Amino acid sequence: MSKFIQLFVLLLLVASCKKEEVVTPKVRYENTSKSEPKNEVVATELLIADLPIHFADTSTLLFPVGNVVPSQRGSQSFTISNNSDFQITGYLKNMHFQDIKSDSIIPLTDQSILIETATYLKSIADKHKKKLMVYTLADADTNKDQKVDENDIQSLYISQLTGKKFTKISADFNELIDWKVIDANARLYYKTIEDTDKNGQLDQNDQVQYYYVDLLKEDWKSIAYFPLKK
Repeated sequence: MSKFIQLFVLLLLVASCKKEEVVTPKVRYENTSKSEPKNEVVATELLIADLPIHFADTSTLLFPVGNVVPSQRGSQSFTISNNSDFQITGYLKNMHFQDIKSDSIIPLTDQSILIETATYLKSIADKHKKKLMVYTLADADTNKDQKVDENDIQSLYISQLTGKKFTKISADFNELIDWKVIDANARLYYKTIEDTDKNGQLDQNDQVQYYYVDLLKEDWKSIAYFPLKK
């Protein structure tokens, strides 16, 4: 009898733990308008810039900008980004640009954003003489927690290497899944998922969208395509 009681209590505890599991939604719809997704959260953290990054055969310096981050040992880290040959990663609040022959430095944007990756399209520059950057970032407080961070919807942006023509190419409230560039036709392909059932979660019940952008055109316009169409 005592074993039965212990088993019953254990089952109750497991059920209670499951009830307490709460999944943070990517999107909250209270007072949210699709036409006005931009964030108005004011940042109060200490911003710093990393030392300049230079991609070979270009005339532009890039300065990643972000917050001073506490380390696991309780001290503070003053390095806010990492970079490989053609990509910068981190949790960046902005990117600043400078021509190597100038002292003038210009910001990428005046929006409140969080850049996770900034990629120089080296193959497009080599083959088509177009120097472009692609960014994955959050640009709005979509989950309404009063901050723009990695828990918000991730969007896809593009700009010239100089930071000019900073343009959003993915649709508002569409979570970026993946992107890639095909050199042969100079197109950037990407796919997103939209919360079509409006439950705040992005899952198998939602709709995946497919797009491409012609990188050689002056107007970077997303064109829908349908790889699953019979």
